[in-house]
Amino acid sequence: MKTQSEVIKKGYQALIDSLGVVDTLCFIQYLKSGEGDYTKERHQWLENQSVDDIFKEIRQLPQDDLNEYNEIIK
Repeated sequence: MKTQSEVIKKGYQALIDSLGVVDTLCFIQYLKSGEGDYTKERHQWLENQSVDDIFKEIRQLPQDDLNEYNEIIK
């Protein structure tokens, strides 16, 4: 079984091979648009959290996830 990073890298490479770099980037931007009201929802998520709590959560994130896309676009 492949890791998440390997699958993402192969997926991006398949897109680049099929669409080219420029169209791949356009495709990715279309997928990132999302939905909903992030600003309104963010207030609900962060309402009861201090800055220290947020930093603590950030420090607990796996290091691999912080740069998952850097390895794909070289």
